[in-house]
Amino acid sequence: MKAITAGDLIHWVPAFAVLPQHELEHLAALGRRETFPANALLLLEGQSSERLYVLLDGRVDILKALGTDGERLLGVRGPGSFIGEMSLFDGEGAHTASVRAATELEALSLPRSEMAGLISRQPALAYDLVRTMSQRLDESENQTIRDLLQKNRELTRAYDELRAAQAQLVEKERLEVELGVARSIQRSFLPRAAPKLPRYEFGMLIEPVSSVGGDLCAFFPLKGDRLGIAIGDVSGHGVGSALFMALAFSLLRGEASRGGAPDKVLRSVNRQLSGISDSGMFVTLLYGILDGPVRAFTYARAGHPSPVVARADGSQVVVAQGVGQPLGLFEELVLDMQNLAIPEGGKLLLYTDGATEASNSSGEQFGAERLFWTLSQAGHQSAQSICEKAFGAVRAHCGAASPEDDILLVSVRATA
Repeated sequence: MKAITAGDLIHWVPAFAVLPQHELEHLAALGRRETFPANALLLLEGQSSERLYVLLDGRVDILKALGTDGERLLGVRGPGSFIGEMSLFDGEGAHTASVRAATELEALSLPRSEMAGLISRQPALAYDLVRTMSQRLDESENQTIRDLLQKNRELTRAYDELRAAQAQLVEKERLEVELGVARSIQRSFLPRAAPKLPRYEFGMLIEPVSSVGGDLCAFFPLKGDRLGIAIGDVSGHGVGSALFMALAFSLLRGEASRGGAPDKVLRSVNRQLSGISDSGMFVTLLYGILDGPVRAFTYARAGHPSPVVARADGSQVVVAQGVGQPLGLFEELVLDMQNLAIPEGGKLLLYTDGATEASNSSGEQFGAERLFWTLSQAGHQSAQSICEKAFGAVRAHCGAASPEDDILLVSVRATA
């Protein structure tokens, strides 16, 4: 390999031009050219080394905290750069950063001890090295500031995301508490047991499959072996819906206990709801009176689904249907009033729209026809079994999809 000359040193490191000839010749005799592959470590932070380097070709990365989570790039150096000169001003000769080859390298290697003696003898060279180090420190400080600003932005963003997540968690917990209250209110107004009436049996099933809490069901014993039956569905969900249901139930109970005709009971409830509440909420409701001795069910329907009825042999009893408006919206209420005969062995099923509107994964609703078919196949099953079979059919139709609304079913079976 060609020997290094004083001219080579000045060409590679212009700062060496201040050195006298004998110093240049002495340094050239001690220097050697070395090559390094990419990713080679030339210097390691916190450690000392016997040689310093001047880059002749290639690039190196100056790194802090190499190999840790806090690793960061201080800068990139190219040809003509001193590598490791800061250790000359450290009492123990420790390097302040690690140096790794970013590409294949060629470098001039110089003994650290000779360079330390040289700067003590040649103040002009020491001055030039200090000036270079000062520039690098400025660059490093600026990079550190940029890194800190970036970290601060990331922390701010993370804090905002955490605060938003916390707010969502608090809101979720509040809603869960609210829905729990709504469920408690709803359950407190549901019958605890099926009613009793000679020659009839009753079944009831409610499945709270979602956050909705507005379905209601009630039975009112009346004089002369008669029974008032109500089923309804309040708009919305949550505590507001449950409270509106409680209000509607209380008004209905008060009016039904007087034994008035179903249409008069619902009109009175509607007048009182309209006078008390301006929330825009409403309730669909079907209220009827089952007259045991004459096997008749006379009802008024306020926007609620019509019942389905089957004879003992499973054939359908056609149910007439008119227009009926929900309670709580209109002062001049339009009701659908009907009278049904329930033959011996016949079955009647009342329900909320959570049953018929339950959809499968293709968006197909269960529908009233499937509900009647289930009722027609009931045979001599009990009224409670009819409700359970109907709910099972709804869930089988939905498959993997979950019903989006509560399902309430009330069945009546004429036993003799």
